[in-house]
Amino acid sequence: MFLYNITVGIDKEVESEWIQWMKKDHIPAVLNTKLFFDHKFYKVLHDQDDGNISYSVQYFARSLEDVMYFFENFSPAIMHRLQTRYKDKHVAFMTLLEEVN
Repeated sequence: MFLYNITVGIDKEVESEWIQWMKKDHIPAVLNTKLFFDHKFYKVLHDQDDGNISYSVQYFARSLEDVMYFFENFSPAIMHRLQTRYKDKHVAFMTLLEEVN
């Protein structure tokens, strides 16, 4: 199993709107590709003195091929919508993890 994790720092002033947008637009857009079979959405618990709140969105895939297909065919457009809508209000970094059995 593979875990595609996106950690996002979002400005407090748009946090509530961003959460709703993530739940109603961004996450469904990723899941509608049918390349991920599940997801989790977490708030990162730590002190933030810089005006940002951090969240982790995790998507679970059965194969590396599915994740790579997502990166090549869907991710650019989906991430562009995030970057356009919250261009100066967020920072994001991605991590790809493989389950160790």
